[in-house]
Amino acid sequence: MTKVRDITNFLEGLFPLETAEGFDNPGLMVGSLDADVTSVAVCLDATKDVVRNCMELNMDLVLAHHPLIFGGISSINFDEPKGQIIRDLIRGGITCYAAHTNLDKNSEYSNNVLASAIGLTNIHEIDGIAYGVCGELESEVTLKDFCERVEEGLRSSGTIVYSLPETKVKKVFCQGGAFDEDSIPAIVSAGVDTVVSGEIKHHVMLDLIDRGITPITAGHNATERVFMSNLCGVLDEAFPEVEFVYFDGRERRF
Repeated sequence: MTKVRDITNFLEGLFPLETAEGFDNPGLMVGSLDADVTSVAVCLDATKDVVRNCMELNMDLVLAHHPLIFGGISSINFDEPKGQIIRDLIRGGITCYAAHTNLDKNSEYSNNVLASAIGLTNIHEIDGIAYGVCGELESEVTLKDFCERVEEGLRSSGTIVYSLPETKVKKVFCQGGAFDEDSIPAIVSAGVDTVVSGEIKHHVMLDLIDRGITPITAGHNATERVFMSNLCGVLDEAFPEVEFVYFDGRERRF
């Protein structure tokens, strides 16, 4: 019988816990590494809906990107959403585990997936940047057309841009989740003309535009859930005896 630790050992081989940022809290959230596993929910966040679905389906493990316990908690209050999630995990005998910035730092399973989803080729990392990859479109397109590609590729509800719709796009830097402005000097040196990320602060978007780079925000959820959808397939191949179900926050996707 497959144990939780069999799956987490596999994950930590790809995403070592020691590579996570100091502020992060990846790893076991709730439950036991020695628990048996026959079915796993893979998701971006261990929300109330995900956990309740797992209880209904008698699933054994929730594998999330964002840690359920982040920054510490002082109490488990059943009148609050976080406390209710922890209560339901324990009641359901469900283990919860997270792979966060340690996953983000492995481009093959994070930003390479994002770049491919929005149609980029020649995908590669940029020296000096821990998170994010660079890629190119086969031919130059307008910002309007590219945003449509991004929205379709990520199943996003929309994008936010400040630049004119006729602005040209060819060489793109992708970083799922929140954009790290410390990356800007290296991005400029690489000759990037467009940045796609989940979140970019207003003043950072203006700074990018002033540097001749077009910023696009496509949503934190949309730019990272592709990581977990891809990982679900990887795990399904590695553990054929276990059922892996991807939850995208709106529906179950088998």
